[in-house]
Amino acid sequence: MSEEVPTTVRPPGSGEPGDAEIRDLPEPMPLRRMVGPGVVAVGIGLAAGEIILWPYLTSIGGLGLLWLALTTLVVQTVINMEIERYTLATGQTVVAAFSRWWKGWGIAICLAGAFQYVWPGWATSGSTVFTYLVGGGDPVWVTVIALGVIGALLSASKVIYRTVERVEVVKVGLTLFFLAIVVIFVISATSWGEGAKETATGFGQIPDGVTFTMLLSAIGAAGAGGVHNLVLSNWIRDKRYGMGAHVPRLVSPITGQEEAAGTDRYAFPQDETNLARWKTWWKRANAEHVLTFSVVCVVTITIMSLLAYETLFGRDDLDSSPEFLNIQGDILSDQVGEWLKLLFFAIVTVSLWAAAMGLLDVIGRVAADFLRRSYLPNSAFWTESRLYLAVVWGEIILGSFILLAGFTQPIALLVVSTCAASVVTLLYSVLLVRLNTRDLPSAIRLRGARLGGMAVAIGFYGFFAVAMVVTQIRDNFL
Repeated sequence: MSEEVPTTVRPPGSGEPGDAEIRDLPEPMPLRRMVGPGVVAVGIGLAAGEIILWPYLTSIGGLGLLWLALTTLVVQTVINMEIERYTLATGQTVVAAFSRWWKGWGIAICLAGAFQYVWPGWATSGSTVFTYLVGGGDPVWVTVIALGVIGALLSASKVIYRTVERVEVVKVGLTLFFLAIVVIFVISATSWGEGAKETATGFGQIPDGVTFTMLLSAIGAAGAGGVHNLVLSNWIRDKRYGMGAHVPRLVSPITGQEEAAGTDRYAFPQDETNLARWKTWWKRANAEHVLTFSVVCVVTITIMSLLAYETLFGRDDLDSSPEFLNIQGDILSDQVGEWLKLLFFAIVTVSLWAAAMGLLDVIGRVAADFLRRSYLPNSAFWTESRLYLAVVWGEIILGSFILLAGFTQPIALLVVSTCAASVVTLLYSVLLVRLNTRDLPSAIRLRGARLGGMAVAIGFYGFFAVAMVVTQIRDNFL
């Protein structure tokens, strides 16, 4: 790759990123080396939605909502690739890009993320299932200890992304192993046939007993959701995708040396060589995300819903608490053996705690990137790494306080978090369209079918958000 003297440009009205340093786009790395960000996203996402909310909805409403889960995952894939498009082309995170227009966007997204993840529903749910596994214990104190251990692991990580990636890779591998066992030993051909039938014929229908609040919550928890999606920017930057290779990675201020630089923004010359590299990067980034995020999410949410249908549908002793997982474990023990019950509880516990770790990483990255870039660019003390750990430990302390104060119902905490996720996804989807149609060069900007897909995504999240608000006003005030 030829070395160029860095320059900055601000061509008025051209759609090029202003104040962007011009550098060549790095040579595309092989697809096998790009695997990672999608795994992290799916590893964090395989939690509240796939393990709790969607199986619970299936247990009370049957398989008539599988169409909505699969539609949500398709819509999210479209959104996620637009998040990756901008960072791949510039090395800058999309939250930093939104904040160039108005700092209020960054403030709103950080506050939404803090609100979304401060309720420790994922960790509390994991701790509750852990007490089923070991035969007792106080979920509140187990959660407080688990959060402290997670904070210590993130604080001691030399390169934080690598630690999170390794944890989520192990989690995804264990989850897929469990799903394979479930397919072999539990799910019947009848359930598979019923799932295919309901998905094909039930499109657009909502089963009785399922409210719009529950739907918005489940949509927010399917795959990724909310601020979780936005951190794909940070993860692909740390993985050295595209122009992100020019940006230092986020490391621990205790054990690392580099510091992530969210203020950096680059542009590559629009010549034949760089555009050819761009096409390869874009093709491989799409392939990595579809294979590691979309396919794994579809498989997981489908099999977990079929498992809930096979074991729980039609029972009248279920309520909206993780206790239905305990009932499900007992049924698995009766049908297959005690070993499957224990494996089920162990996988669920690991999955939910790993998700809690990933979500703390999510809000830490978003807030640190924004605060450093917008308010502390010249601070010698408040580096992005130190801001990251301050936010992570702040969330841990506040989440622990919420639990110790008596807010301990995991499902209620998850519903609050995931409803917030759906609303914030609607907000930044609109901003993404503006960003990728105006702030990128014409050869690589959002257009055509992808633009149409983003319009569908905005309509999708907008419909359910408005429906939830209207339903709440009707039921509570009229």
